[in-house]
Amino acid sequence: MKIKEVVSALERFAPLPLQDGWDNAGMQIGLTDAETTGALLCLDVTEAVIDEAIAFDCNLIISHHPLLFKGLKSLTGKDYVERCVLKAIKNDICIYSAHTNLDNASNGVNYKIAEKIGLQNIRILSEKENSLVKLVTFVPFAKADNLRNALFEAGCGNIGNYDSCSFNLEGEGTFRAKEGANPFCGSIGEMHREGEVRIEVILPSFKMEQVKKALVNNHPYEEPAFDFYPLLNAWQQAGAGVIGELPSPETELDFLKRIKKTFEVGCLKHNKLAGREIQTVALCGGSGAFLLKDAIKNKADVFITGEMKYHDYFGHETDLLIAEIGHYESEQFTKDIFQSILKGVMPHNQIFISKVNTNPIKYL
Repeated sequence: MKIKEVVSALERFAPLPLQDGWDNAGMQIGLTDAETTGALLCLDVTEAVIDEAIAFDCNLIISHHPLLFKGLKSLTGKDYVERCVLKAIKNDICIYSAHTNLDNASNGVNYKIAEKIGLQNIRILSEKENSLVKLVTFVPFAKADNLRNALFEAGCGNIGNYDSCSFNLEGEGTFRAKEGANPFCGSIGEMHREGEVRIEVILPSFKMEQVKKALVNNHPYEEPAFDFYPLLNAWQQAGAGVIGELPSPETELDFLKRIKKTFEVGCLKHNKLAGREIQTVALCGGSGAFLLKDAIKNKADVFITGEMKYHDYFGHETDLLIAEIGHYESEQFTKDIFQSILKGVMPHNQIFISKVNTNPIKYL
Protein backbone atom coordinates (compact mmCIF):
# COMPACT_ATOMS: atom_id res chain seq x y z
CA MET A 1 0.00 0.00 0.00
CA LYS A 2 1.23 3.46 -0.89
CA ILE A 3 1.31 6.27 1.62
CA LYS A 4 -1.09 8.30 -0.51
CA GLU A 5 -3.71 5.55 -0.06
CA VAL A 6 -3.37 5.83 3.71
CA VAL A 7 -3.66 9.62 3.45
CA SER A 8 -6.77 9.23 1.29
CA ALA A 9 -8.44 7.13 4.00
CA LEU A 10 -7.61 9.76 6.63
CA GLU A 11 -8.97 12.57 4.49
CA ARG A 12 -12.20 10.74 3.71
CA PHE A 13 -12.81 10.72 7.46
CA ALA A 14 -11.51 14.24 8.14
CA PRO A 15 -11.37 16.27 4.89
CA LEU A 16 -8.67 18.94 4.90
CA PRO A 17 -11.15 21.75 4.04
CA LEU A 18 -12.63 21.27 7.54
CA GLN A 19 -9.48 22.70 9.14
CA ASP A 20 -9.48 26.21 10.59
CA GLY A 21 -7.85 28.96 8.53
CA TRP A 22 -4.82 29.31 10.83
CA ASP A 23 -4.03 25.60 10.80
CA ASN A 24 -1.52 23.58 8.77
CA ALA A 25 -2.97 20.07 8.67
CA GLY A 26 -2.07 17.62 5.91
CA MET A 27 1.18 16.24 4.53
CA GLN A 28 4.09 17.82 6.37
CA ILE A 29 7.12 15.93 5.08
CA GLY A 30 7.76 13.28 2.45
CA LEU A 31 6.57 11.80 -0.84
CA THR A 32 3.27 9.97 -0.86
CA ASP A 33 4.09 7.64 -3.77
CA ALA A 34 6.33 5.56 -1.48
CA GLU A 35 5.13 2.17 -0.29
CA THR A 36 4.31 2.26 3.42
CA THR A 37 6.28 -0.02 5.71
CA GLY A 38 4.20 0.93 8.74
CA ALA A 39 2.43 3.84 10.42
CA LEU A 40 3.22 5.23 13.87
CA LEU A 41 0.30 7.10 15.48
CA CYS A 42 0.98 9.94 17.91
CA LEU A 43 -0.29 13.21 19.32
CA ASP A 44 2.90 15.25 18.80
CA VAL A 45 5.99 14.75 16.65
CA THR A 46 9.23 14.88 18.64
CA GLU A 47 12.70 13.47 18.11
CA ALA A 48 11.85 10.58 20.45
CA VAL A 49 8.77 9.78 18.35
CA ILE A 50 10.84 9.72 15.15
CA ASP A 51 13.36 7.42 16.86
CA GLU A 52 10.43 5.17 17.77
CA ALA A 53 9.28 5.12 14.13
CA ILE A 54 12.79 4.12 13.05
CA ALA A 55 12.82 1.31 15.62
CA PHE A 56 9.46 0.01 14.36
CA ASP A 57 10.59 0.36 10.70
CA CYS A 58 7.73 2.81 10.03
CA ASN A 59 8.13 5.28 7.18
CA LEU A 60 4.92 7.14 8.07
CA ILE A 61 4.11 9.12 11.21
CA ILE A 62 0.54 10.29 11.69
CA SER A 63 0.14 13.00 14.31
CA HIS A 64 -2.69 15.14 15.59
CA HIS A 65 -0.63 18.30 16.15
CA PRO A 66 1.27 19.49 13.06
CA LEU A 67 5.04 19.62 13.37
CA LEU A 68 5.12 22.60 11.01
CA PHE A 69 2.90 25.61 11.62
CA LYS A 70 5.09 28.29 10.04
CA GLY A 71 7.44 28.38 7.09
CA LEU A 72 11.07 27.46 7.71
CA LYS A 73 13.73 29.93 6.51
CA SER A 74 16.60 27.60 7.35
CA LEU A 75 17.31 24.00 8.33
CA THR A 76 20.23 24.11 10.75
CA GLY A 77 18.87 22.03 13.62
CA LYS A 78 18.65 25.01 15.95
CA ASP A 79 15.37 23.81 17.54
CA TYR A 80 13.45 20.56 17.91
CA VAL A 81 11.25 21.28 14.88
CA GLU A 82 14.21 21.65 12.54
CA ARG A 83 15.92 18.62 14.07
CA CYS A 84 12.76 16.56 13.53
CA VAL A 85 12.54 17.67 9.90
CA LEU A 86 16.17 16.77 9.27
CA LYS A 87 15.86 13.39 10.99
CA ALA A 88 12.63 12.52 9.13
CA ILE A 89 14.13 13.39 5.74
CA LYS A 90 17.38 11.54 6.50
CA ASN A 91 15.42 8.40 7.37
CA ASP A 92 12.84 8.66 4.54
CA ILE A 93 9.96 9.11 7.01
CA CYS A 94 6.79 10.89 5.93
CA ILE A 95 4.84 12.96 8.45
CA TYR A 96 1.12 13.62 8.11
CA SER A 97 -1.05 15.60 10.55
CA ALA A 98 -4.83 15.70 11.02
CA HIS A 99 -5.52 18.59 13.38
CA THR A 100 -8.54 20.92 13.39
CA ASN A 101 -10.00 19.01 10.44
CA LEU A 102 -10.17 16.03 12.81
CA ASP A 103 -11.48 18.28 15.61
CA ASN A 104 -14.28 19.54 13.36
CA ALA A 105 -15.18 16.20 11.78
CA SER A 106 -18.16 14.11 12.78
CA ASN A 107 -16.95 11.31 15.09
CA GLY A 108 -13.64 13.14 15.46
CA VAL A 109 -11.63 14.16 18.53
CA ASN A 110 -14.47 15.61 20.58
CA TYR A 111 -16.72 12.63 19.91
CA LYS A 112 -13.99 10.37 21.27
CA ILE A 113 -13.77 12.47 24.46
CA ALA A 114 -17.57 12.28 24.79
CA GLU A 115 -17.40 8.51 24.35
CA LYS A 116 -14.85 8.20 27.16
CA ILE A 117 -17.10 10.26 29.44
CA GLY A 118 -20.17 8.18 28.51
CA LEU A 119 -22.31 10.88 26.89
CA GLN A 120 -25.47 10.15 24.95
CA ASN A 121 -27.27 12.12 22.22
CA ILE A 122 -23.99 13.71 21.11
CA ARG A 123 -24.21 16.68 18.71
CA ILE A 124 -21.99 19.50 17.49
CA LEU A 125 -21.74 22.42 19.92
CA SER A 126 -20.88 25.13 17.36
CA GLU A 127 -21.87 24.08 13.85
CA LYS A 128 -19.88 25.27 10.84
CA GLU A 129 -21.58 28.10 8.96
CA ASN A 130 -21.44 29.22 5.32
CA SER A 131 -20.12 25.79 4.34
CA LEU A 132 -23.06 24.34 2.43
CA VAL A 133 -24.41 24.81 -1.08
CA LYS A 134 -27.48 23.53 -2.90
CA LEU A 135 -27.24 21.91 -6.32
CA VAL A 136 -30.21 22.21 -8.65
CA THR A 137 -30.30 20.29 -11.93
CA PHE A 138 -32.82 18.93 -14.43
CA VAL A 139 -32.88 15.44 -15.94
CA PRO A 140 -35.31 13.30 -18.01
CA PHE A 141 -37.67 11.13 -15.94
CA ALA A 142 -36.09 7.85 -17.01
CA LYS A 143 -32.57 8.93 -15.93
CA ALA A 144 -33.45 10.64 -12.64
CA ASP A 145 -32.74 7.67 -10.35
CA ASN A 146 -29.34 7.03 -11.93
CA LEU A 147 -28.27 10.67 -11.61
CA ARG A 148 -29.56 11.00 -8.05
CA ASN A 149 -27.59 7.94 -6.95
CA ALA A 150 -24.43 9.28 -8.62
CA LEU A 151 -24.85 12.58 -6.76
CA PHE A 152 -25.35 10.77 -3.46
CA GLU A 153 -22.19 8.75 -4.09
CA ALA A 154 -20.28 11.96 -4.77
CA GLY A 155 -21.23 13.40 -1.37
CA CYS A 156 -24.63 15.06 -1.79
CA GLY A 157 -27.75 14.65 0.29
CA ASN A 158 -26.44 14.33 3.87
CA ILE A 159 -28.54 16.21 6.44
CA GLY A 160 -27.99 15.42 10.11
CA ASN A 161 -28.51 11.69 10.66
CA TYR A 162 -30.03 11.21 7.20
CA ASP A 163 -28.45 10.53 3.83
CA SER A 164 -29.80 10.30 0.26
CA CYS A 165 -31.86 13.46 0.89
CA SER A 166 -33.24 15.23 -2.19
CA PHE A 167 -36.22 17.24 -3.40
CA ASN A 168 -37.76 16.32 -6.76
CA LEU A 169 -40.30 18.20 -8.84
CA GLU A 170 -41.65 17.09 -12.21
CA GLY A 171 -41.96 19.59 -15.03
CA GLU A 172 -41.21 20.16 -18.69
CA GLY A 173 -38.06 21.45 -20.31
CA THR A 174 -37.64 22.85 -23.83
CA PHE A 175 -34.68 23.12 -26.17
CA ARG A 176 -33.73 23.18 -29.84
CA ALA A 177 -30.52 21.46 -30.91
CA LYS A 178 -28.35 23.40 -33.37
CA GLU A 179 -26.15 22.00 -36.12
CA GLY A 180 -23.18 20.13 -34.65
CA ALA A 181 -25.07 19.11 -31.51
CA ASN A 182 -25.50 15.49 -30.42
CA PRO A 183 -28.82 15.57 -28.54
CA PHE A 184 -29.91 12.76 -26.21
CA CYS A 185 -33.47 13.34 -27.36
CA GLY A 186 -35.13 15.52 -30.00
CA SER A 187 -33.95 16.35 -33.52
CA ILE A 188 -31.55 18.91 -34.95
CA GLY A 189 -33.33 22.18 -35.72
CA GLU A 190 -36.65 21.22 -34.10
CA MET A 191 -38.14 22.58 -30.85
CA HIS A 192 -38.31 19.74 -28.35
CA ARG A 193 -40.27 19.32 -25.12
CA GLU A 194 -39.06 16.81 -22.58
CA GLY A 195 -40.58 15.69 -19.28
CA GLU A 196 -37.91 16.35 -16.65
CA VAL A 197 -37.31 16.09 -12.92
CA ARG A 198 -35.87 19.05 -11.05
CA ILE A 199 -33.46 17.59 -8.48
CA GLU A 200 -32.27 19.61 -5.47
CA VAL A 201 -29.56 18.30 -3.12
CA ILE A 202 -27.35 19.83 -0.42
CA LEU A 203 -23.58 19.31 -0.26
CA PRO A 204 -20.49 20.76 1.48
CA SER A 205 -19.02 23.54 -0.65
CA PHE A 206 -15.60 21.86 -0.81
CA LYS A 207 -17.18 18.94 -2.70
CA MET A 208 -18.50 21.09 -5.54
CA GLU A 209 -15.88 20.04 -8.10
CA GLN A 210 -16.26 16.32 -7.51
CA VAL A 211 -20.06 16.65 -7.55
CA LYS A 212 -19.93 18.64 -10.78
CA LYS A 213 -17.78 15.91 -12.32
CA ALA A 214 -20.24 13.21 -11.19
CA LEU A 215 -23.15 15.21 -12.61
CA VAL A 216 -21.55 15.73 -16.03
CA ASN A 217 -20.39 12.10 -16.24
CA ASN A 218 -23.80 10.66 -15.35
CA HIS A 219 -26.19 13.14 -16.99
CA PRO A 220 -27.59 12.01 -20.35
CA TYR A 221 -27.64 15.52 -21.84
CA GLU A 222 -24.72 16.85 -23.84
CA GLU A 223 -25.11 20.21 -22.06
CA PRO A 224 -26.77 19.61 -18.68
CA ALA A 225 -28.21 22.64 -16.88
CA PHE A 226 -27.27 23.04 -13.20
CA ASP A 227 -26.79 25.72 -10.54
CA PHE A 228 -24.99 25.88 -7.19
CA TYR A 229 -26.60 28.18 -4.59
CA PRO A 230 -24.77 29.20 -1.38
CA LEU A 231 -26.75 28.46 1.81
CA LEU A 232 -26.83 30.17 5.18
CA ASN A 233 -27.77 26.90 6.91
CA ALA A 234 -25.44 25.72 9.67
CA TRP A 235 -23.77 22.38 8.88
CA GLN A 236 -24.95 19.96 11.55
CA GLN A 237 -22.30 17.36 10.73
CA ALA A 238 -19.20 19.50 11.22
CA GLY A 239 -18.02 22.08 13.71
CA ALA A 240 -16.30 22.78 16.99
CA GLY A 241 -16.94 20.99 20.27
CA VAL A 242 -19.79 18.66 21.18
CA ILE A 243 -22.59 18.54 23.73
CA GLY A 244 -24.47 15.56 25.14
CA GLU A 245 -26.06 14.10 28.25
CA LEU A 246 -25.00 11.65 30.93
CA PRO A 247 -27.34 8.65 31.41
CA SER A 248 -28.03 9.92 34.93
CA PRO A 249 -26.99 13.07 36.82
CA GLU A 250 -23.89 13.18 39.03
CA THR A 251 -22.75 15.56 41.73
CA GLU A 252 -20.09 18.06 40.71
CA LEU A 253 -17.42 16.46 42.89
CA ASP A 254 -18.19 12.89 41.76
CA PHE A 255 -18.13 13.99 38.13
CA LEU A 256 -14.81 15.82 38.46
CA LYS A 257 -13.21 12.88 40.27
CA ARG A 258 -14.36 10.52 37.50
CA ILE A 259 -13.03 12.82 34.78
CA LYS A 260 -9.69 13.12 36.61
CA LYS A 261 -9.37 9.33 36.75
CA THR A 262 -10.60 8.66 33.19
CA PHE A 263 -8.14 11.07 31.59
CA GLU A 264 -5.33 10.51 34.12
CA VAL A 265 -5.23 14.22 34.90
CA GLY A 266 -2.31 15.35 37.05
CA CYS A 267 -4.00 18.60 38.05
CA LEU A 268 -7.66 19.27 37.25
CA LYS A 269 -8.58 22.95 37.42
CA HIS A 270 -12.17 24.08 37.97
CA ASN A 271 -14.19 27.05 39.13
CA LYS A 272 -16.12 27.22 42.42
CA LEU A 273 -18.48 24.32 43.08
CA ALA A 274 -22.09 25.48 43.32
CA GLY A 275 -23.90 22.27 44.35
CA ARG A 276 -25.49 21.75 40.96
CA GLU A 277 -26.18 18.35 39.40
CA ILE A 278 -24.20 17.50 36.28
CA GLN A 279 -26.03 15.92 33.35
CA THR A 280 -25.65 18.08 30.23
CA VAL A 281 -21.97 18.17 29.28
CA ALA A 282 -20.30 20.43 26.70
CA LEU A 283 -16.68 19.88 25.77
CA CYS A 284 -13.84 20.72 23.42
CA GLY A 285 -10.43 19.08 23.33
CA GLY A 286 -7.33 21.27 23.34
CA SER A 287 -7.79 25.04 23.68
CA GLY A 288 -11.57 25.42 23.78
CA ALA A 289 -12.25 28.63 25.69
CA PHE A 290 -13.78 30.16 22.54
CA LEU A 291 -16.74 27.78 23.00
CA LEU A 292 -17.57 28.74 26.59
CA LYS A 293 -20.39 31.07 25.49
CA ASP A 294 -21.84 28.33 23.28
CA ALA A 295 -21.84 25.93 26.24
CA ILE A 296 -23.71 28.49 28.35
CA LYS A 297 -26.17 29.26 25.53
CA ASN A 298 -26.95 25.56 25.22
CA LYS A 299 -27.55 25.32 28.98
CA ALA A 300 -24.70 22.91 29.71
CA ASP A 301 -24.10 22.06 33.36
CA VAL A 302 -20.35 21.75 32.77
CA PHE A 303 -17.83 22.76 30.12
CA ILE A 304 -14.71 20.62 29.79
CA THR A 305 -11.67 21.66 27.79
CA GLY A 306 -7.93 21.15 27.71
CA GLU A 307 -6.78 24.63 28.62
CA MET A 308 -8.14 28.11 29.32
CA LYS A 309 -6.77 31.48 30.37
CA TYR A 310 -7.08 32.83 33.90
CA HIS A 311 -9.52 35.58 32.94
CA ASP A 312 -11.81 33.18 31.06
CA TYR A 313 -13.03 31.88 34.43
CA PHE A 314 -14.38 35.21 35.67
CA GLY A 315 -18.11 35.93 35.62
CA HIS A 316 -19.36 32.39 35.12
CA GLU A 317 -19.72 31.19 38.71
CA THR A 318 -23.51 30.83 38.38
CA ASP A 319 -23.54 29.79 34.72
CA LEU A 320 -21.89 26.38 34.77
CA LEU A 321 -19.04 24.31 36.10
CA ILE A 322 -15.75 24.77 34.21
CA ALA A 323 -13.26 21.89 34.14
CA GLU A 324 -9.77 22.28 32.65
CA ILE A 325 -8.10 18.90 32.26
CA GLY A 326 -4.93 19.66 30.26
CA HIS A 327 -4.31 19.92 26.51
CA TYR A 328 -2.47 16.61 26.17
CA GLU A 329 -4.86 14.78 28.49
CA SER A 330 -7.94 15.92 26.56
CA GLU A 331 -6.61 14.79 23.18
CA GLN A 332 -4.62 11.68 24.11
CA PHE A 333 -7.20 9.30 22.62
CA THR A 334 -6.85 10.82 19.15
CA LYS A 335 -4.46 7.96 18.40
CA ASP A 336 -7.38 5.56 18.82
CA ILE A 337 -9.30 7.40 16.10
CA PHE A 338 -6.35 7.06 13.71
CA GLN A 339 -6.14 3.37 14.52
CA SER A 340 -9.83 2.77 13.81
CA ILE A 341 -9.55 4.58 10.45
CA LEU A 342 -6.47 2.64 9.36
CA LYS A 343 -7.67 -0.82 10.44
CA GLY A 344 -9.75 -0.99 7.28
CA VAL A 345 -6.93 -0.11 4.89
CA MET A 346 -3.68 -1.36 6.45
CA PRO A 347 -2.55 -4.73 7.82
CA HIS A 348 -2.84 -4.76 11.61
CA ASN A 349 0.85 -5.52 12.07
CA GLN A 350 1.81 -2.28 10.28
CA ILE A 351 -0.03 0.02 12.72
CA PHE A 352 1.79 1.14 15.88
CA ILE A 353 0.61 3.47 18.65
CA SER A 354 3.40 5.60 20.06
CA LYS A 355 4.37 4.89 23.64
CA VAL A 356 6.18 8.22 23.98
CA ASN A 357 4.45 10.63 26.36
CA THR A 358 5.01 13.92 24.54
CA ASN A 359 3.27 16.06 27.16
CA PRO A 360 5.76 18.86 27.99
CA ILE A 361 3.82 19.77 31.16
CA LYS A 362 4.69 17.90 34.36
CA TYR A 363 2.98 17.99 37.75
CA LEU A 364 4.40 17.80 41.27
